[in-house]
Amino acid sequence: FIKFHEAVRVTEVNGLSLLPANADLSGAEIELVNIEEREKLLRNFLRDVEQLFDVIFLDCPPTLGILTVNALVAAHGILVPVQCEYYAMEGLSRLVGNIDRVRQSFNPELQLEGIVLTMFDARNTLARQVVEQVREYFKEVVYNTVIPRNVTLAEAPSYGRPAMLYNVASAGSQAYLSLAKEFVSHGEKSAR
Repeated sequence: FIKFHEAVRVTEVNGLSLLPANADLSGAEIELVNIEEREKLLRNFLRDVEQLFDVIFLDCPPTLGILTVNALVAAHGILVPVQCEYYAMEGLSRLVGNIDRVRQSFNPELQLEGIVLTMFDARNTLARQVVEQVREYFKEVVYNTVIPRNVTLAEAPSYGRPAMLYNVASAGSQAYLSLAKEFVSHGEKSAR
């Protein structure tokens, strides 16, 4: 395994570091199959470095492979992005069930901290219905900030830039700034 200090990348955003994945990660699921307590590897790794950071985000794929299970076992809370599209509720319901299973088996403190509605297009009736259904079913867990479909959010990755540095004035960047403020506020309320 690679050492943390060799893999971490400092970014041009003050206070933000990344530990990026690369093509080698694609074989990790297979490599981990025969390792004992494989679901706890990431948690054990993060224990050694978590005091270096205020918050650690683990960006996971929408599948429930061993890598995602590792993230759920290591996490204190989950912030779930939900695209405002047709299968949103079905996928979200399945995820909540998986969170419950991980909580029962490996991580009793794991909490669903919030749901963030993304890729919202107000002109689309289905998108508005998804927002309504998610808010109705999950109530106070759903963040108020909704991330819109936005050209800046689509283009920024192709330029290798965070949306904030690519075009901070865009509606997408402004929505993420609002989400960050709401996230911090939510954390302060939880800490009380």
